Amino acid sequence: MYPQEIVIPMMEELTDNGFENLSTPEAVEASLAQKGTNLLVINSVCGCSAGTARPGVLMAVANTDKKPDHLTTSFAGFDIDAVSKVREHLLPYPPSSPAIALFKDGELVHFIERHQIEGRSAQMIAQNLIAAFDEYCN
Repeated sequence: MYPQEIVIPMMEELTDNGFENLSTPEAVEASLAQKGTNLLVINSVCGCSAGTARPGVLMAVANTDKKPDHLTTSFAGFDIDAVSKVREHLLPYPPSSPAIALFKDGELVHFIERHQIEGRSAQMIAQNLIAAFDEYCN
């Protein structure tokens, strides 16, 4: 488990921008049971999370008219039980962090794995997400 003093600033990059942190399995289940679209970011301490995943997610949300109804996040290596619960909803995809999932009415409709984040710019990730928002969000 990562130390709180390392995780909190990275978590706040999303929570300070409207994302709800899901820290328990119950919070994950309640969030995914909501109607509408839910962008769920599995946050991480890795460099690709700081350099492209979080900035790309924030860029996407800030630069589109169609936005997910719910913005949520859970932190790998910190919100351990919550991330395990999220990963049950991501099957058949293998565990990946960071990762970005878009759910609609509780069903996974778009997923970006770590290997699709590494080596890509924040702008590329934002464009990918904006295209998914255009397709699935109101």
